Amino acid sequence: MSKVDALARLRKSSLVRDDQTDPNGRIYRDTKGNIYHSVTRILSATAPAEQKAALERWLERPTAAEDREMAATRGTLAHNHAEYVLKTGAKLARQTANKRRCWKTSADGLERCPGSITRWALERGIQGAPRVPWSAAGYARGLRTWIADNVTAIHAIEFSIYHEAGFAGTGDALVDIQGTGPFIVDWKTSVRERSEEMLTNYIDQLGAYSLGLKRLTGIQATGAYVVVARRTGAPQIRELSELELRGAESRFLERVERYFAALSQA
Repeated sequence: MSKVDALARLRKSSLVRDDQTDPNGRIYRDTKGNIYHSVTRILSATAPAEQKAALERWLERPTAAEDREMAATRGTLAHNHAEYVLKTGAKLARQTANKRRCWKTSADGLERCPGSITRWALERGIQGAPRVPWSAAGYARGLRTWIADNVTAIHAIEFSIYHEAGFAGTGDALVDIQGTGPFIVDWKTSVRERSEEMLTNYIDQLGAYSLGLKRLTGIQATGAYVVVARRTGAPQIRELSELELRGAESRFLERVERYFAALSQA
């Protein structure tokens, strides 16, 4: 199977999501009954003690529930907007490139059309995108502007992964940035700028997606990006080199080991 075909299979998860069986969080099951724990659940359970303590203090505030719901809604709206722009752009780019017969298979096994076609397609996607509610409009604007300014090829949107180490999840996008790639990209939203320490979970999350992507398709990402949208202005960007991404993979596997060790002792 080619890498393009293997990647296409990740558009729809082969696992069944289960939010009810385990009271501690989401799990997934495959057709053989094997269980996979969500990447976000593992990250939350293995976060540093000071981060857990800070979250607990934040949750004790009188308006915590309302603020959390608002943040989740804002994040979903901004994320859905970026997904729409990329999916529409990918569809238009594919149609145009097919007509012009200008696809090329690169040395990494992925197919690419000229970046000018992708940029045009993304602009069309942005122009036709549904209007985003006011509460998330600024965050969505930041994501779509970054996409339009940087993405030159779209390989996958919302790709599902799992790994024999016992985890599963969904990566936001696999794209080329400024003519190079592929890069794994994860969309986030935040009212305040995130410190490097606060970005650690996001970085390790990208390591998990990279492991799953490589395991299921043989595709080795060139690097990764955490794109944190803000209410106003440009997003906060944390780029990971290929070496940093390999480090994130190793750290996440260590966290998986600690996670399952703690479960066995519970």
